[in-house]
Amino acid sequence: MIPSDARKITTAAEAARARVLVGHLAASLGAPEIERARFLTALTAQLRESLGQGGAELGLTVREPGPDTPARLAVVVRPARPAAGRTAPWHLTLSWPGATTRPSLPEHPDDSLSAEVLLTADEETAAVLRRLDETEELLRLHREELHQTNQGVLAMHAELDAAAVTQRELLHAERVARGEAEKARRLLTFLADASAVVTASLDHEDILRRLPGLLVPEYASRVEVWLFDEDEQESGNGRHSAATVAAARTDRPQHAGPHPGGLPGTDDLPPSALSPDRPLLCIPLAVRRTLGVLTLTAPGDRFDADTSIMLLELARRIAIALDNALRFEQHRDTAEQLQRAQLTDLPTADGLHLAARYLPATRGLNIGGDWYDAFFQPDGSLLTVIGDVTGHGLRAAVIMGQLRTALRAYAVEETSPARILTRLHRMLCHQQPNLYATAMIARFRPGDPRVTWAAAGHPPAVVRAPDGAVRVVEDKPGVMLGVPVPFEYQDRTTEIAPGSTLVLYTDGLVERRSDGIDAGIELLVQTLAALPDTGLEDLDACAESLLKPLVHESERDDDVCLLLCRTMPPPGC
Repeated sequence: MIPSDARKITTAAEAARARVLVGHLAASLGAPEIERARFLTALTAQLRESLGQGGAELGLTVREPGPDTPARLAVVVRPARPAAGRTAPWHLTLSWPGATTRPSLPEHPDDSLSAEVLLTADEETAAVLRRLDETEELLRLHREELHQTNQGVLAMHAELDAAAVTQRELLHAERVARGEAEKARRLLTFLADASAVVTASLDHEDILRRLPGLLVPEYASRVEVWLFDEDEQESGNGRHSAATVAAARTDRPQHAGPHPGGLPGTDDLPPSALSPDRPLLCIPLAVRRTLGVLTLTAPGDRFDADTSIMLLELARRIAIALDNALRFEQHRDTAEQLQRAQLTDLPTADGLHLAARYLPATRGLNIGGDWYDAFFQPDGSLLTVIGDVTGHGLRAAVIMGQLRTALRAYAVEETSPARILTRLHRMLCHQQPNLYATAMIARFRPGDPRVTWAAAGHPPAVVRAPDGAVRVVEDKPGVMLGVPVPFEYQDRTTEIAPGSTLVLYTDGLVERRSDGIDAGIELLVQTLAALPDTGLEDLDACAESLLKPLVHESERDDDVCLLLCRTMPPPGC
C-alpha cells in the first residue's frame, strides 16, 4: 500500500500535473489502456469542474496487488467550495487484476509535464482508436451478417408467402375439383336412374307422364313434350315457342333466354314470348327420325352447362324409349287387329247357347295365339273349338289364323274331331317346325245328348250338370300339335244331359306360376259349382262371373280364352 497523497489544485497547471501523476500511477500499475483512458477522462472532467468552483483537494490512494486482491487506484476530489446540494466529495476507483510491478512516482513531474501529457494523451487516444477500429470492424461484420440474415429472412418470408398462396390455390383447386366431381357423380346417378324409369315402360303416354316427376323442380320448372304424330289437343294448347319450332325444324337443341346461354351443342335465340323471364331449353327427340321436341323451362335464371349436357343425353334416351314404345304399340295394335279379326261372332243354334270371352295378356306384347271358334258342318253338326299357339306377338297371331282357317277347311271334309286334329298336326309339323299349339274340338249333334270331342295337349273341359254337380272331363289328351312325332288322335264321347254347361278354356284362365294348373282347375270347378241356377240362364253374365275370381286385376303373362256351351232342355221340361 502506498500512502495517500493529498494535493491542492487551484490552477490548470496543477490540475494537469495531478492528471499526469494519476496517469503515471495507473500506467505503472499496468492498468489497461481503455479503462485508464476512461478513468483519466472522468478525473479531468471533475478537476475542470472543481477549478470553476475555486479549486479542490486531490487525494490519491494506491493499493498494490496481492495474491487474492487486485490492484486499486482510488481518487478523491474535495472541492474547496462545495456546490449547493453536494455534501459528499467526488471519488473514483480504478481496480484491475494482474499488476506485477511496484508503482512509482515521477522524479520531476514539473519538468516533464508537457511531454508526459502529450505522450500519455496520444497513447490513450491510440488505444481508444484501436478499440474503436476493432469495434467498428466488428460492427461492420455484424451489420453485414445482419443484412444477410435480413435478406435471408425476407427471402424466407417471400417463399413462405408464395407457398401460402400456392397452398391456398391448391386448396381452392381441390375444393373446386371435389365439387365438380360430386356434381358429375350426382348428374350421372340421376341420368342412370331417370333412364331406368323411362325405359321401363312400353307405353309412350306413361313415359310422358313420368317426365315432370323426374325433372321438376331440380332441373326444370316446367316440362312440355310435343310429339309430331299427336294432334294439338293431346300435346297441349297448340301453342309452341319459336325455339321449340326451331328445334323441330333444324333438329338442333335451342336455347331461348334474356342472355346467351353458351351451352355446348346448343344454339342461342332471343327470349321466348311464352317465357320472357326464364330461359327455355328445347331439345329434339331424335332417334332414326325426329319424334318431337322436349321443352324445359329453367328452374332459375339460367341453365348450367354441365346440367345441359346431361339433359341432352337424357333427351336422347327418352327419344329411344318413346320410339320403342311407339313401335311396340304399332306392332301390338296390328297383331291385336289381326287376332280379333279371327274371333268371329258365335252362331245361333237350336238347343244350344254359346258365350265366349277373350282377354289379352297385360305383360309383354299383349297378343298371343289363343282363339275360339264355333261353326256348322255340312251335316248340321256344330263344332266348337278352342286353341292356344305357343308364344306371343304377331307371328303367334298369324299362325293362329292359319290354324283356324285350316281347321275350318278340314271340317268340311271330316266330321271327326280326332281326324281334324290329326290333319292339323301333320300340317303344323310340315309347315311350321318348332312351333306348337294345343286345341280341343267338341262336336254337338242336334238332339244327341252326347258330345264327341278330341284334345291335343289341351286342359280338360269342365261340365256342370243341371243339378249343380260339376265334373272334369278326365281323359288323357293327345300330344300337342306340331310335336315332331307321328300321332293319331282319338275321339272321345261324353254324355251331357240337357240343361248342362260345358266349359272350354285355355291355360291362361287356370295356370299361375306359383300354384300350377291343377289348383286353377280346382278353383274353376268350385266357382262354377257356386253359381246359382239362375246365373246360368244368361251365359254372358255367367262368363263374367267365372272370370272375376279366376282372372285377377293384376298383370297377366298369358291370354285368356273362355267358351261356354249350354245345352237347352226340350220345350215343356
